[in-house]
Order: sequence, then structure tokens, then C-alpha cells
Amino acid sequence: MSGPSTYNPKSGIEKWLDQRLPLPRFMHDTMLTFPTPRNLNFWYTFGGILTFCLGVQIITGIVLAMHYVANAGLAFDSVEKIMRDVNYGWLIRYVHANGASMFFLAVYIHMFRGIYYGSYKAPREIIWILGVLIYLLMTATAFFGYVLPWGQMSFWGATVITNLFSAIPVIGPGIATWLWGDFAVGDATLNRFFSLHYLLPFIIAGVVGLHIWALHVPGNNNPLGIDVKSPQDTVPFHPYYTVKDAFFLVLFIIVFAGFVFFEPEFFGSPDNNIPANPLVTPPDIVPEWYLLPFYAMLRSVPDKLLGVLVMGAAIVSLAVLPWTDTSRVRSNRFRPTMKWFFWFFVVACVTLGYCGSQPVDATIAGIPAVWIARLASLYYFAFIYPIMFFVGLFETPKPLPASIAQSVLGDKPAAAE
Repeated sequence: MSGPSTYNPKSGIEKWLDQRLPLPRFMHDTMLTFPTPRNLNFWYTFGGILTFCLGVQIITGIVLAMHYVANAGLAFDSVEKIMRDVNYGWLIRYVHANGASMFFLAVYIHMFRGIYYGSYKAPREIIWILGVLIYLLMTATAFFGYVLPWGQMSFWGATVITNLFSAIPVIGPGIATWLWGDFAVGDATLNRFFSLHYLLPFIIAGVVGLHIWALHVPGNNNPLGIDVKSPQDTVPFHPYYTVKDAFFLVLFIIVFAGFVFFEPEFFGSPDNNIPANPLVTPPDIVPEWYLLPFYAMLRSVPDKLLGVLVMGAAIVSLAVLPWTDTSRVRSNRFRPTMKWFFWFFVVACVTLGYCGSQPVDATIAGIPAVWIARLASLYYFAFIYPIMFFVGLFETPKPLPASIAQSVLGDKPAAAE
């Protein structure tokens, strides 16, 4: 995709390094001159935003780990000490806590954009599968991190979720006991979750590296979903997209800072400011907002094992999109029927999140929330399997543009870059 390297080392040190470890050449070819479709829009900036979020979470997490005590009797107090006695500890903790929500907000937008523009279709299947793996690792990391403050919601959230594994036949009880490190959630559980929470972000960083590497083989998809056909279809990544990405990153940071400085507890549960008490169960046990859709699926199934399978299948099913979508056209811009099904899918995901935030016996417009969650869950799986399969076979797409350059410039020739 990128063609021959245009890097030209000038100094003696650059030439010496280029012959032994061509890192500057790699950075030049992948971050500066990499040919990128000229029609990428705002929604393509979230890849860079996600990289920023991952860096923030790793840096703040390392600092917090220096002061956190992974002990059931001391964890809650160590978090309070970070907030009150560590220099700028309150800021570091709020950046880390709200950073998780910003991370998931950006990744959900990134995933919906990928589905809308067909970024999972050939030859980008591996990119998409690696992205689903990153999301799965993020979910596990977020769950482990949610337990660490050792408040009421942390403790009972860990108790509920880890108990789900015991529903798996044969191996389930063993997995639950291994996660607990004992026969119930306690000190050993907290130690294990802290270790895993600290380790997984570095694994995520490694998979992100593979994700970016895989992206640079076929190159970026674009809103039209058509392949690059000539040099006129692309522009160098720098300065065109570095400036664009930097601008939207600043806007994202402003929103991020708004939560950190003005509503730092907006995404948290008030019950988590109460020390964990195994003898007092909160009225409603709910996870963080970014896990609520899957929690709603879990609660909507009356059988415990089946609920676990449905929740797991909801994530795993995303990885098969490249094969369930039978359409030869990537972008929903040219698929009038699938476009409507896509927006219904977005509504179903949001509805699941809302249902997951409500009490078990709640009603919405007079309808039990659990039944609404069941219908939304049914549509979630129907969209991925039969809808994508059959709509792709029978839909008549709109005509595709001849090239990216023509769709952007019309009949005007592209200026020399």
C-alpha cells in the first residue's frame, strides 16, 4: 500500500542507525508519508484518540499503583489517601477513572463507524478481529479496575460477575475459585484483580501495535468503501491528517477535562464511596455504564448459564461480521436498506444500555424493562446474522463513484502533493 520508502537519512548518526535499526525510516514511512485516502471524515479521528486514551490510562495507572494497597482491609483507605494526601492524587485518580469512560466512549464510536462504513470487510478482516480482541481485553481490564476501590459496588459487582463463571458446566466452579483465590471474594481476589488490571493494558498496547501494523498493509478504508485506484486518491498522512487529528483530539480533551474538573463522579456509583461490606447488599448492583448493554442481556435471560452464553456470544459475534455480511459493497452510504437496519442496531444497543441501568422490576412506558431488553437482544443477534446475510444477497446498492478523487474533486485534477 505505501510503496517504496522515501526516507533519506541526512546525518551520519541517522545513516548509522538506519543500517542497524531503521526505526526513523519506519516512523517516517508509517506516520508521515503514508498514503491515506483523501476523503476521511471526522469519524476517522477516533483511532488516534483511542491511542491517546490508552497512553493516559497506562501512565496514570502506573502512578496510582505506586500508592495503592491491594489488601481488602486497606484498599479503600489507600484510595482515600491518594485523593487527600498524594500531591495531585485527586487529579490523577479522576483522570484515570473518567479516562476509562472516555476510552469506551471513543471505542464505541470507532466500532460503530467501522460497521457503518464496512471496515471489517476484505481485505481488512484481521484488522477488525484484532479490534474485537482489544475490546474484549478492555472489558476485562475495566472490570478488574472497577473492583480495586473496594467500595460497596466494587465488592458486590465482583461477587455477581465471578459467580457467573460457576454456571459453566465442569470447569466453571474451578474458574470461579481460581479468580477468587479462595472460596469467596476477598483479599486474594483483590490481589489477583490488581495484578491482572496492571498487566492487561500492556497486552492491549501490544495488540494495538498489531492492529496498526495490520492497518498499514491494505491501508485505510474510507467513507465511500472503495479501493484506492491512483495516487490522486491519497494524500500523505502528514500534515493533512496529523493536523486534523490533533484538532479533534483537543476538542476531545476539552470534553474529557470537563468531566474531570466539573463532574468527576458523573460516571460512578455513589455506593462505591462506601467501604465494602459483605453483610450489606446494595439495592441494585450495576456495572459501569459501558458494560450495561451486556448486563441487560444477562438479566433478560432467566437461565443463568444461558445468560452467560448470550453475554459472551454478543461480543464474540462481532468477530464474524466479515463473513455474515454478504454484500459486495462496503459502505452503508450506498446501501439504502442496510442503512436503516444499522441505525436500528444502534438504537437497540442504546436501549440495552438503558435497560441495564434500571432495576430488575422496572417498567418503561408501561412495558417491563426485561422484555424490552429481550427484544433489543434479539435484534442485536438478528442484525449480525440473518439480516446482514439476507440483505446483502437481495439489496440493490446505489452506484459507486469511479474513484475517491472524482468524488472529492469532481472533474478538477488533483494538485501535486
